Amino acid sequence: MSSAAISTDSGAVSTSVRRAVQQAVQLEVQQFLTFIISGESYGIGILHIKEILEYGNVTPVPMMPNFISGVINLRGSVVPVIDMANRFQVSPVAIDKKTSVIVVEVNDGGETLEVGIMVDRVNEVLELKTEMISPAPKFGASICTDFIQSMGKLDNEQFIILLDVDRVLSIDEMSIIKQVEEILPEDLA
Repeated sequence: MSSAAISTDSGAVSTSVRRAVQQAVQLEVQQFLTFIISGESYGIGILHIKEILEYGNVTPVPMMPNFISGVINLRGSVVPVIDMANRFQVSPVAIDKKTSVIVVEVNDGGETLEVGIMVDRVNEVLELKTEMISPAPKFGASICTDFIQSMGKLDNEQFIILLDVDRVLSIDEMSIIKQVEEILPEDLA
Protein backbone atom coordinates (compact mmCIF):
# COMPACT_ATOMS: atom_id res chain seq x y z
CA MET A 1 0.00 0.00 0.00
CA SER A 2 1.38 3.42 -0.93
CA SER A 3 1.86 6.23 1.57
CA ALA A 4 -0.69 8.31 -0.38
CA ALA A 5 -3.32 5.61 0.20
CA ILE A 6 -2.48 5.50 3.89
CA SER A 7 -2.74 9.27 4.31
CA THR A 8 -6.06 9.30 2.43
CA ASP A 9 -7.39 6.51 4.65
CA SER A 10 -6.21 8.27 7.81
CA GLY A 11 -7.76 11.50 6.48
CA ALA A 12 -11.08 9.71 6.05
CA VAL A 13 -10.84 8.30 9.57
CA SER A 14 -9.88 11.68 10.95
CA THR A 15 -12.85 13.31 9.12
CA SER A 16 -15.32 10.77 10.47
CA VAL A 17 -13.89 11.12 13.98
CA ARG A 18 -14.24 14.91 13.70
CA ARG A 19 -17.85 14.52 12.57
CA ALA A 20 -18.63 12.15 15.45
CA VAL A 21 -17.11 14.59 17.96
CA GLN A 22 -19.05 17.51 16.43
CA GLN A 23 -22.29 15.52 16.63
CA ALA A 24 -21.62 14.58 20.26
CA VAL A 25 -20.89 18.23 21.10
CA GLN A 26 -24.04 19.32 19.26
CA LEU A 27 -26.06 16.89 21.36
CA GLU A 28 -24.63 18.31 24.57
CA VAL A 29 -24.74 22.03 23.67
CA GLN A 30 -27.17 23.78 21.35
CA GLN A 31 -26.94 27.39 20.21
CA PHE A 32 -29.93 29.73 20.01
CA LEU A 33 -30.23 33.30 18.80
CA THR A 34 -32.20 35.10 21.49
CA PHE A 35 -34.45 38.11 21.02
CA ILE A 36 -37.20 40.11 22.75
CA ILE A 37 -40.84 40.41 21.72
CA SER A 38 -43.01 42.62 23.96
CA GLY A 39 -40.71 42.16 26.94
CA GLU A 40 -40.46 38.35 26.69
CA SER A 41 -37.34 36.41 25.71
CA TYR A 42 -37.45 33.93 22.83
CA GLY A 43 -34.87 31.89 20.99
CA ILE A 44 -34.45 30.14 17.65
CA GLY A 45 -31.83 27.52 16.83
CA ILE A 46 -29.01 29.21 14.94
CA LEU A 47 -29.14 26.64 12.15
CA HIS A 48 -32.43 28.27 11.01
CA ILE A 49 -31.01 31.81 10.96
CA LYS A 50 -29.94 33.18 7.60
CA GLU A 51 -29.19 36.77 8.62
CA ILE A 52 -30.18 39.67 10.87
CA LEU A 53 -31.20 43.03 9.41
CA GLU A 54 -32.04 46.43 10.77
CA TYR A 55 -35.77 47.04 10.40
CA GLY A 56 -36.56 49.24 7.43
CA ASN A 57 -37.83 49.41 3.85
CA VAL A 58 -40.76 47.10 4.54
CA THR A 59 -43.32 47.42 1.76
CA PRO A 60 -46.89 46.92 3.01
CA VAL A 61 -49.00 44.44 1.05
CA PRO A 62 -52.75 45.12 0.86
CA MET A 63 -55.26 42.48 1.98
CA MET A 64 -52.74 40.52 4.10
CA PRO A 65 -53.38 39.25 7.64
CA ASN A 66 -52.38 41.79 10.31
CA PHE A 67 -49.35 39.74 11.39
CA ILE A 68 -47.69 40.23 7.97
CA SER A 69 -46.01 43.64 8.09
CA GLY A 70 -45.11 43.49 4.41
CA VAL A 71 -42.16 42.37 2.33
CA ILE A 72 -38.52 43.31 1.95
CA ASN A 73 -36.24 43.02 -1.05
CA LEU A 74 -33.33 40.83 0.02
CA ARG A 75 -30.81 40.84 -2.83
CA GLY A 76 -33.58 40.48 -5.41
CA SER A 77 -35.73 38.03 -3.44
CA VAL A 78 -39.10 38.93 -1.97
CA VAL A 79 -39.10 38.04 1.72
CA PRO A 80 -42.33 38.37 3.74
CA VAL A 81 -41.91 39.97 7.17
CA ILE A 82 -43.95 38.59 10.06
CA ASP A 83 -44.70 40.91 12.99
CA MET A 84 -44.16 38.43 15.82
CA ALA A 85 -46.01 40.56 18.40
CA ASN A 86 -49.13 40.45 16.22
CA ARG A 87 -48.54 36.77 15.49
CA PHE A 88 -48.42 35.96 19.20
CA GLN A 89 -51.29 38.37 19.95
CA VAL A 90 -49.29 40.41 22.45
CA SER A 91 -49.00 44.19 22.76
CA PRO A 92 -46.55 45.51 20.17
CA VAL A 93 -43.70 47.83 21.12
CA ALA A 94 -43.02 50.98 19.09
CA ILE A 95 -40.54 50.47 16.25
CA ASP A 96 -37.16 52.02 17.06
CA LYS A 97 -33.50 51.70 16.09
CA LYS A 98 -33.21 48.33 17.91
CA THR A 99 -36.13 46.77 15.99
CA SER A 100 -34.73 44.01 13.77
CA VAL A 101 -35.74 41.52 11.13
CA ILE A 102 -34.32 38.03 11.55
CA VAL A 103 -34.38 36.16 8.24
CA VAL A 104 -35.03 32.49 8.91
CA GLU A 105 -35.36 29.46 6.69
CA VAL A 106 -38.66 27.67 7.23
CA ASN A 107 -39.37 24.16 5.95
CA ASP A 108 -42.80 23.82 4.35
CA GLY A 109 -43.37 20.28 3.13
CA GLY A 110 -39.87 19.81 1.76
CA GLU A 111 -39.65 23.33 0.34
CA THR A 112 -37.50 25.92 2.10
CA LEU A 113 -38.93 29.42 2.41
CA GLU A 114 -37.16 32.55 3.61
CA VAL A 115 -39.26 34.52 6.08
CA GLY A 116 -38.34 37.63 8.04
CA ILE A 117 -39.52 37.86 11.61
CA MET A 118 -39.77 41.32 13.16
CA VAL A 119 -38.57 41.45 16.77
CA ASP A 120 -38.15 44.30 19.25
CA ARG A 121 -34.44 43.61 19.67
CA VAL A 122 -31.89 40.86 19.15
CA ASN A 123 -29.99 39.85 22.29
CA GLU A 124 -27.25 37.29 21.86
CA VAL A 125 -26.39 33.74 20.89
CA LEU A 126 -26.87 31.48 23.90
CA GLU A 127 -25.36 28.05 24.32
CA LEU A 128 -27.66 25.77 26.29
CA LYS A 129 -26.64 22.36 27.58
CA THR A 130 -29.11 19.53 27.13
CA GLU A 131 -30.01 19.52 30.83
CA MET A 132 -30.97 23.23 30.56
CA ILE A 133 -33.67 22.45 27.96
CA SER A 134 -37.10 21.20 29.04
CA PRO A 135 -40.05 20.05 26.91
CA ALA A 136 -42.75 22.58 26.07
CA PRO A 137 -45.36 22.86 28.81
CA LYS A 138 -48.83 21.42 28.32
CA PHE A 139 -51.61 23.90 29.09
CA GLY A 140 -54.55 21.98 27.67
CA ALA A 141 -56.49 22.39 24.45
CA SER A 142 -57.50 26.04 25.01
CA ILE A 143 -53.94 27.42 24.66
CA CYS A 144 -51.94 26.73 21.50
CA THR A 145 -48.32 25.88 22.26
CA ASP A 146 -47.57 24.14 18.96
CA PHE A 147 -44.94 26.74 18.03
CA ILE A 148 -42.93 26.16 21.23
CA GLN A 149 -40.11 23.68 20.68
CA SER A 150 -38.95 23.70 24.29
CA MET A 151 -38.05 25.92 27.24
CA GLY A 152 -34.50 26.93 28.08
CA LYS A 153 -33.65 27.48 31.74
CA LEU A 154 -31.07 30.18 32.29
CA ASP A 155 -28.63 30.43 35.20
CA ASN A 156 -30.72 33.15 36.87
CA GLU A 157 -33.74 30.78 37.10
CA GLN A 158 -35.53 32.53 34.23
CA PHE A 159 -36.90 30.74 31.20
CA ILE A 160 -36.55 31.50 27.53
CA ILE A 161 -39.14 30.21 25.06
CA LEU A 162 -37.42 28.26 22.29
CA LEU A 163 -39.48 28.46 19.10
CA ASP A 164 -39.98 25.80 16.45
CA VAL A 165 -39.71 28.03 13.35
CA ASP A 166 -41.24 25.39 11.10
CA ARG A 167 -44.43 25.50 13.23
CA VAL A 168 -44.70 29.21 14.08
CA LEU A 169 -46.96 29.59 11.05
CA SER A 170 -49.89 27.35 10.20
CA ILE A 171 -50.25 25.63 6.83
CA ASP A 172 -52.83 28.23 5.73
CA GLU A 173 -50.50 31.06 6.73
CA MET A 174 -47.60 29.45 4.86
CA SER A 175 -49.72 29.36 1.71
CA ILE A 176 -50.40 33.10 2.10
CA ILE A 177 -46.67 33.73 2.39
CA LYS A 178 -46.01 31.67 -0.75
CA GLN A 179 -48.63 33.74 -2.60
CA VAL A 180 -46.91 36.96 -1.51
CA GLU A 181 -43.56 35.67 -2.79
CA GLU A 182 -45.07 34.60 -6.12
CA ILE A 183 -47.10 37.75 -6.78
CA LEU A 184 -44.70 40.53 -5.85
CA PRO A 185 -41.29 40.10 -7.53
CA GLU A 186 -42.11 42.36 -10.47
CA ASP A 187 -43.63 44.99 -8.17
CA LEU A 188 -40.43 45.32 -6.13
CA ALA A 189 -37.99 45.42 -9.01
